[in-house]
Amino acid sequence: MAVIMSAIIVAGFSVNLVLGRSTFAVPLAYHVHAVVFFGWVALYLAQNRLVATNNIRLHRTLGLLAYPLAPLMVLLGIVIIITVLRRTGGPFFFDQNEFLFSNTMLLMLFGAMVIVALRRRRHTGWHRRLMLSAMSILTGPGIGRLLPMPLLMPHSWRISIAVTLIFPVIGMIADKRRHGRVHPAWWWSVGAIIVVQVAADIIAYSPWGVGVTEALIAGTPGAERPIASFMPPGF
Repeated sequence: MAVIMSAIIVAGFSVNLVLGRSTFAVPLAYHVHAVVFFGWVALYLAQNRLVATNNIRLHRTLGLLAYPLAPLMVLLGIVIIITVLRRTGGPFFFDQNEFLFSNTMLLMLFGAMVIVALRRRRHTGWHRRLMLSAMSILTGPGIGRLLPMPLLMPHSWRISIAVTLIFPVIGMIADKRRHGRVHPAWWWSVGAIIVVQVAADIIAYSPWGVGVTEALIAGTPGAERPIASFMPPGF
């Protein structure tokens, strides 16, 4: 599944670039984020390949890169979320407040999952399942660029999150067939993603969450669009 998840991420960004929906003519923050983000994707692929070829020593050595890279992913991810909201208002098919809070909180969950997985690397059952679940969170941007998001409004965000859960659910099914039971790491991971998403919605749509979003984009081009998802004229 590592190859499939990585391919979805790459395809999502590549398709949008080819179709002219994305461009390299963006501020430096975008490029730094892209290098680190795809660096993580490459690391995840390499680590899975090393395990498949039983090169455990190199797997453990290379895995040390995850300690600084995971927090950097979270930090740069939050920076780019804010940059996108202030610069363009974010994708028109997402509510700005949900884009801000759900993105941020799921990124933090990704970082937490990775750290827990690294601390439990001697428990391979937990380690690899937590890593896969963390990676599934990162497929969101790729999935969001491949699905017909405007047609899914006003539920575009939640649908894209639901699709990312396909990967741990496949893991659950594989466990059930192979071992007769589902490893608890899957339940914890899927449960955490659902709980964080629900919490993000509660915060995002509270008066405080809306106020924070409006204050964040006040006086920027991002404030020129409605805070709720909308269909641009002539789209």
